[in-house]
Amino acid sequence: MSAVALLGTTASGKSALSLEVARRRGDVELLCVDSMTVYRHMDLATAKPGSAARAAVPHHLLDLVDPWEEFTVSQFQAAARAALEDVGGRGRLPLLVGGTGLYLRAVVDELRLPGRWPEVAAALEAEAAAPGGVAVLHARLAVLDPLAASRTTPTNRRRVVRALEVTIGSGRPFSSYGPGLTAYPSTSHRLVGLPFDPDAVDRRIEERFARWLGEGLVDEVRALASGGLSRTARQALGYKELLAHVEQGVPLDECVAAAVRRTRTFARRQWSWFRRDPRIRWVAEGEDPAAVLDDALGRVPAGSP
Repeated sequence: MSAVALLGTTASGKSALSLEVARRRGDVELLCVDSMTVYRHMDLATAKPGSAARAAVPHHLLDLVDPWEEFTVSQFQAAARAALEDVGGRGRLPLLVGGTGLYLRAVVDELRLPGRWPEVAAALEAEAAAPGGVAVLHARLAVLDPLAASRTTPTNRRRVVRALEVTIGSGRPFSSYGPGLTAYPSTSHRLVGLPFDPDAVDRRIEERFARWLGEGLVDEVRALASGGLSRTARQALGYKELLAHVEQGVPLDECVAAAVRRTRTFARRQWSWFRRDPRIRWVAEGEDPAAVLDDALGRVPAGSP
C-alpha cells in the first residue's frame, strides 16, 4: 500500500508537525520509522511520542521488542508492511514519520534484504579486528563479489563485513540482492522532507537533552543498564554516553556534552543521506510545512475537524 512519508533529521520538528496535521485532519495514523523507538523502556532520549500524543493520534511501530533483544531491518520491514495494511484496510491514511534512512528505504523501496549468518559474521569480525584486517577482507570481497566491493571502501568495516557475511553465508553475491542504496527507483509513496537548518537543529538538540535530564533520563538509563541492553540498543544516541556515567562513573556533564556532540554529527549524516534522494519533495523557504504535508496526504474527508 502507498503512503506519505515525512522525513528529516533528528530535532527537525517532524514529530510535532506530523502530530499537528494528523490531529487536525482526523483521518491519519502515524507509523514511526526509527531504529530505537522499537525498543520498550527507551523513551526519553529516543524522543518517543508520549502518552498524550498516542492518545490523540494512533501510533504504530513503537515498543516492538525488549531492549535486550536484537532487532533487524528485515523485522522492521515486516512490521511496517503489516501496519500499512492494517491502517489502509481500515480506510485510514498511513503517514510514515522518521529519520532512520535505511528503515525508510526498506519500506518505501521494498528492499530485498538478505538473512543473517551470526557465526560467519563473528569470524569475519575477528579477522577485521586484526591490523589491516578490513583491507584484507575487502580484497577477498573483490574476488567473490567485485560489484559489492566497488560499492564500498577498504576502510568501511561494517559494510565490508556485511557484504562478505551474506556472500559466504548465502552462497550468492551480496550484490545480487539488488542495486543497493545508490539507486532511487520510482515509488508510489510520496516523500516530503523538512530541510536541514543546522543552527536550529543544534540548539534544539542541546535543549532536548537538558529537558530529558530534568525528566529523569539518568534514572531511565540506570534501569536499562540493570536489566540488560542489546549491542544495538547500547549504541543509541544519549544512552551510550550516559551508560558511561552510570556504569563507569564518568562525570555527567562530560557524558551529556559528548551526547550532544554525537547527536549533532548524526544529524549531519542524516541530512547527507536524505538530500541525495531526488524523489523527496522538500519544503521550501517561506512555505507552510503543514500545508505541504496536507497536500501530499490529499483532500481532508468531509466532516473532519
